[in-house]
Amino acid sequence: MQAKQKTRIGIVAPASRIDESTAELVKALARDSFGGHAELVFHPQCFLSWGHFAGEDAARTDAFVQVANNDSFGALWWARGGYGANRIAEAVLPRLNETARQKLYLGYSDAGFVLAGLYSRGFRVAHGPVVRDIERDGGGAAIERALRFLIGSPAPGDLEPSVNAGKPLAAFNLTILSHLIGTPLEPDLSGHILLLEDVSEPMYAVDRALFHVTSSPNIRKVAGLKLGRLSEVPANDPDFGQTEEQVVRHWCTVSGIPYLGRADIGHDAGNKIVPFGRWQS
Repeated sequence: MQAKQKTRIGIVAPASRIDESTAELVKALARDSFGGHAELVFHPQCFLSWGHFAGEDAARTDAFVQVANNDSFGALWWARGGYGANRIAEAVLPRLNETARQKLYLGYSDAGFVLAGLYSRGFRVAHGPVVRDIERDGGGAAIERALRFLIGSPAPGDLEPSVNAGKPLAAFNLTILSHLIGTPLEPDLSGHILLLEDVSEPMYAVDRALFHVTSSPNIRKVAGLKLGRLSEVPANDPDFGQTEEQVVRHWCTVSGIPYLGRADIGHDAGNKIVPFGRWQS
C-alpha cells in the first residue's frame, strides 16, 4: 500500500438509502485489506428512509455539506446510486467551502448530477464504484478498487484505460447526462473524451437519449465518445433491430462526434474509475 497516511473517507447517500449490514461489510473489508490506510465514516443519514429516498431532501443536502466541508475527511464517497441527487445538487453547491474544494469525490449513476456540478466548479471528481457495489457478484474487487483510488494509491488496472489517451475525460450514465444537459449543473466538456454507460434502459430509450446528448452544442465539442456497458437492457417488442454500438455509431455520425470504441465502465463489479479532467497520479 503506497498511501503515506490514513485517509478518512466520509460516506453519504444523496439518493437512496443503504442497509447497515452493507455498511458493516464494507467497513470490515476496509479494515482487513487496508489496515490503517483507510477509515470509513458513514454519516447517519445513509440509513434514513423517506419514501424512495435516504431521508428528506434537506437531510440529504445537510449530510453532503457537513462531510464535504469537514477538513477531517480527505474524500467523499457515495453510498449508492438510485434516484434523488438531482433534487439536492443545486442546494448543495453554494454551501461548499474551500475545504470541500480540496476533497476527492467518487460515485456514479445518479451521482452524475452532483459530480457534473462539482466538476463545472473546479472540484476533483471521478466516476467509479460506490459502497453498495459490494452486493454485486465480485463486488469486493470493486470496493478495493475504489478504496485504493480514494487513499491515493490506485493499482495499474483500477483506472479506465482512456486515462492514458492524453486528453481530459468525463464519464456519465447516459440517462443522467441526457437529463442534466441544459441545466446549471452541465459542465463544459470541450475537448474531453466522453464515456457513457447505462442500465435497465430499452434500446428505444438509449436511442432517444443519444439523440438528445449528441445534439447538444456543448457535447458536439468533445474530442470523442466511448461506449461503456449497457446492461440489463429490456427486450423491445418488436425487436429494435440495431445493437447498442450501431445506435451509438449512428448518432456519432449524425453529430460529427468521433466514435472512439468501447470503455470499461458500467453498472457492474468491473466498473473502472474515470477521473474527470486530466489524470495526475
